[in-house]
Amino acid sequence: MKRRVQFEQIKGPTEHTNARLGLIDTPHGKIETPVFMPVGTLGTVKGMTTRDLQEIDASIILGNTYHLWIRPGMEVLRTQGGLRKWMGWKKPLLTDSGGFQVFSLSSIRKITEDGVNFKNHLSGAPLFMSPEISIEIQEAIGSTIMMQLDVCPALPATTDDLKDAIRLSTAWAKRCLKARKTESGALFGIVQGGLDVNLRLGHLRELAAMQVEDLDGKLNEFDGIALGGFSVGEDPKEMYPVLDQIVPHMPEDRPRYLMGVGTPTDLLNAVNAGLDMFDCVMPTRNARNGTLFSTQGIVRIKKQQYENDPTPIDPGCACYTCQNYSKSYVRHALRCGEITGMVLTTIHNLHFYVSLMKEVRRHLAEGSFHEFRLACLDRWRE
Repeated sequence: MKRRVQFEQIKGPTEHTNARLGLIDTPHGKIETPVFMPVGTLGTVKGMTTRDLQEIDASIILGNTYHLWIRPGMEVLRTQGGLRKWMGWKKPLLTDSGGFQVFSLSSIRKITEDGVNFKNHLSGAPLFMSPEISIEIQEAIGSTIMMQLDVCPALPATTDDLKDAIRLSTAWAKRCLKARKTESGALFGIVQGGLDVNLRLGHLRELAAMQVEDLDGKLNEFDGIALGGFSVGEDPKEMYPVLDQIVPHMPEDRPRYLMGVGTPTDLLNAVNAGLDMFDCVMPTRNARNGTLFSTQGIVRIKKQQYENDPTPIDPGCACYTCQNYSKSYVRHALRCGEITGMVLTTIHNLHFYVSLMKEVRRHLAEGSFHEFRLACLDRWRE
């Protein structure tokens, strides 16, 4: 059966790494992988205009189903022609299903077999999200890539809790596949299982083989497979060996997405394991707090040592901020709470992440990724 997005593995694993170079062909443009996707929860990447995202050469961004459901709502999204048209973004768009809010809003939600009962985090009004409603919202958004509704348990979790999350996520996966309309976007399944490799592998096999008839009687399968339930309370170092054991079993002919992770070190190690797609709020959130990433390591720009520093955040960086402003100025603007300071630091951090993935792809193409990764990890060690 033809998938909504097509993945081509251009260069596969070698003796020293499971990393792979690829290309995802979507109706809204091609995505070179490995790729980092800036997070635009409410239809805007904080501190960035669409022009800024184009200038840093982002090839795909994220929106959040739960938050866009509340504001502006499906009616506005539909009348405006979907989020991409509304925000002037012509490239691909991926949306989370609302599953992360099952984790992050655990104090105001209740999980049932049918779906999730939330309290609106703004008004307190009752809300109900089912797998079918999640797909309906994502179709109103006009997502290039949609995600299934899943249960994301916090870690550490008991085996029973992990098994229950897998059971519900599997049932909801089938309902998402069935609910998707023929003309809507691609749909990825989400593997759960915490740090339990056997549970992860079992859930992976089930989702990768899943085929469900949709409402038009057409057979549907997932266009890509994601790993959820990481960076939810565990030490990142606990994640790496789990990825090394799971990722080689993920389908080679579909994109592999690691959700919500993480630091530049996390990205390099996850690429090394064989993953293709990544997102995280870390570069934007850290930027607003003054923690900046550079080729030489972390720069905590609010420190006194930068008060009179005339050099850019990263001398080798080609971003707008580094080409035009000093550490001294950026520190001043940020310490004064000026919006400009947050904009400049966000531009830099996202440019760093997008550029890091470009370097990763270049080294994969040239066969030097193994050495590049080790050199970066050594240089970034604090």
